[in-house]
Amino acid sequence: MTTAESSGGAGEARGRPGPFRRLYHWVLDWAHRPGGPVALFGIAAAESFIFPIPPDVLLIPLSLGNPRRALRFAALCTVGSVLGAMLGYLIGLGLYESIGRPIMELYGYAAEYAAIGRAYRENLVLALGTAGFTPIPFKVFTIAAGGFHVPFLAFVAVTTVSRGMRFFLVAGLIRAFGEPIRKFIERYFNLLTLAFMVLLIGGFVLLGVLSAR
Repeated sequence: MTTAESSGGAGEARGRPGPFRRLYHWVLDWAHRPGGPVALFGIAAAESFIFPIPPDVLLIPLSLGNPRRALRFAALCTVGSVLGAMLGYLIGLGLYESIGRPIMELYGYAAEYAAIGRAYRENLVLALGTAGFTPIPFKVFTIAAGGFHVPFLAFVAVTTVSRGMRFFLVAGLIRAFGEPIRKFIERYFNLLTLAFMVLLIGGFVLLGVLSAR
């Protein structure tokens, strides 16, 4: 459990929503405001380097409110997330001690910094792609990518593909099935993304085995 979640639970126990829950509802409220798409872009960008709430929280209700624009919302979300990831990369590259490290510590990943670097050296596509697609805190990996001097163009390419896959999967499901799919996504989204990632990795492994024969 993250620090934000812990403080949120404690606040609710005293009869008042905690900061994490209030932030969650603040994001959700943008679905009912005229500036919802702009907020989606900003939240997607901020989540890639510091903000704790994933943009999916806003992407889902915006897409449900206008299913025909769901894929546009996913594209907006992807662009914002990639630009925010670039900023996270730059923080790791030149401002790690002053800004990057405090963010890593805030999310409890400072001790894993070296391990993330090893994961990048072993398989950049797998490490960054998994972080971009699954519920792993993406901001930790964008900052570490800069800190470990991951090739920038490769970083942008993998980020674009993995974040795009995630957001277009959500928007595509909503566009195809509408309101009935909402509870399924909200309840099983983490499991869904992990299962998809396992299948994707399995497919690459199988192709590698077959091509080696």
